[in-house]
Amino acid sequence: MKYNFDEVIARRGTNSVKWDEATEMDIIPLWVADMDFRVYPEIITALQKRVEHGIFGYTHVPQSYYESVINWFAKFHHWEGILPQEIIYTSGVVPAISAIIKALTLPGDKVLMMTPVFNCFFSSIRNQGCVVEASPLKYENQTYTVDWEDFEAKCADSRVRLFLLCNPHNPAGRVWTREELKRMGEICRKHHVFVVSDEIHGEVVMPGYHYTPFAAIDDFASFCAVCVAPTKGFNMAGLQIANIIVKDEEKRERIDRAINIHENCDVNPFGVIATEAAYTEGGWKWLNQMNAYVFENYQFLKDYLQEHLPQLPVVKLEGTYLAWIDCAALGGFSKEITEKLYTYGVWVNDGEMYGDPMNRFIRINLACPRSILTEGLRRMVDCLK
Repeated sequence: MKYNFDEVIARRGTNSVKWDEATEMDIIPLWVADMDFRVYPEIITALQKRVEHGIFGYTHVPQSYYESVINWFAKFHHWEGILPQEIIYTSGVVPAISAIIKALTLPGDKVLMMTPVFNCFFSSIRNQGCVVEASPLKYENQTYTVDWEDFEAKCADSRVRLFLLCNPHNPAGRVWTREELKRMGEICRKHHVFVVSDEIHGEVVMPGYHYTPFAAIDDFASFCAVCVAPTKGFNMAGLQIANIIVKDEEKRERIDRAINIHENCDVNPFGVIATEAAYTEGGWKWLNQMNAYVFENYQFLKDYLQEHLPQLPVVKLEGTYLAWIDCAALGGFSKEITEKLYTYGVWVNDGEMYGDPMNRFIRINLACPRSILTEGLRRMVDCLK
């Protein structure tokens, strides 16, 4: 089946954070990581069937849910050997990360991450009384690489208890290779650093690249917790469902206790049903078409800026649907640039919120019909030229 990602679906007036949080009605929202595409049709069919039942009480998560998660990662991501008891379901990846940090650290411990990185990492660490330890990524030739010397030096610090990995990396657009992940894991194992891997963007990978789950490498599952969810790839964040996969029984029990202490142990029926509907052969085919469309949007954005604002390089996109644009040539800080763009009717994210050490990048959401992206870019050019 051929899916239509060019379809413009009116979202304003639906209590959408992306579209309804702006006070001005004419804003083109290219900010928060939320797609403007209709979801995989079988998800809608499964939800409609559940709605027709008419009763939405407390949800029992069935064995079929665990089987769908296990089969999905084995078949499409080559992650074999997950057991049902190793899966902890919860309401989202951010609550999952916060619970893991709470379970495995003490106040004052350090949590390492590679910056720039997803903004909620910072709050999840600080809210648990821990200290952010940043290992800035190296930026050159419109891409990012690991500063291995700095990364190992930070891991060697006895106060660093966890490494919070973003795989694929938001906002740098990297899909870490198996070799890179293996090197990270070997360094962490050497220095007794437990790895927490946020892999929510694992389904959003551009043509020619391959996402590798951290826990699928060698024996790395023994010292990591992997957070996964269908919510980014299948555009169902509002259904609030995610999974923590932990092989180490003692660590898993501590994390499960933290989930329960924070009352994040219950999920809604729609998230469970949608996950089972998404994690299928048909869902995989829908994803491939969606990723191909996002990649075309990325190429379109690059060509458009090359023609109208050639001084703004676009970072190479390997994964996620989030373009990262270098605005150093404009001579201002990213927050100033985004505030100016907002006055021209286009809403994007500033790099400062992701710990951008150079404070010169902006982030643009590419998961929208091309007509919306085109209008957003037109306004950007009018503003920045």
